[in-house]
Amino acid sequence: MLNDKVFRSKKAIAAIMLTFLAFFIAGCHKPDEPDDEGINNGGNDTVVTVHEFVDLGLASGTLWATCNVGADSPEEFGDYFAWGETAPKDVYSWSNYQYGDTLNGHFAMNKYCSDSEWGYHWYVDSLTILEPMDDAATANWGADWRMPTKEEYEELYQNTSWVWTEVNGVEGRLMTGPNGNSVFFPATGFYLDHEVICPGLGIYWSNTLQLSCPERGWSLHFDWESCHVCGTYERCRGQSVRAVRVER
Repeated sequence: MLNDKVFRSKKAIAAIMLTFLAFFIAGCHKPDEPDDEGINNGGNDTVVTVHEFVDLGLASGTLWATCNVGADSPEEFGDYFAWGETAPKDVYSWSNYQYGDTLNGHFAMNKYCSDSEWGYHWYVDSLTILEPMDDAATANWGADWRMPTKEEYEELYQNTSWVWTEVNGVEGRLMTGPNGNSVFFPATGFYLDHEVICPGLGIYWSNTLQLSCPERGWSLHFDWESCHVCGTYERCRGQSVRAVRVER
């Protein structure tokens, strides 16, 4: 009788322990399960982790990531992307650019083209902002993120104070918003063909097409003395991407 009571007592304790363990596991997220923000890491899909962002106190309420796509800290360069492509590569040129092909001696676009003169067989569409599937921030970090618009970059540099500085030996621009919060952009240069050009320059893609010349996209451009938004960079170049947060 005593042994039977001990047995039943052990079974009860084991059941309680299993219930507690199941509750604990249910409260944790595996790498391939959605987290509290609804980001699904997706099993065989690209693993998405939680990324930090900062509110600079800008009028639009735009929230800026603290590091580049492909980086783990503010001073890391991260990955380089051609405009509209979502993965880094070894060579950045028109010969391997995703959206178009060579026609009559020059490269012609088959997506994001506002002028038939630049279109493949006179192709034109109405797309002036990268779709989520072509946005390097969204594709790599999830639906809560996207690349900034031209206007968001203009707001950033026009409404922040800045200083050229170093973070862990890496030069770049520290931008401080009206509320005193700051974000650091390393001077990453850009890729042309297989090498980095102008390493002391910061050039970051926006998600916005240059309408008057659709072979180009708008970019944030800065060095040690100035900052502006520029639309002279060909889409095939490899440039850095800084994400902004999409609040739901």
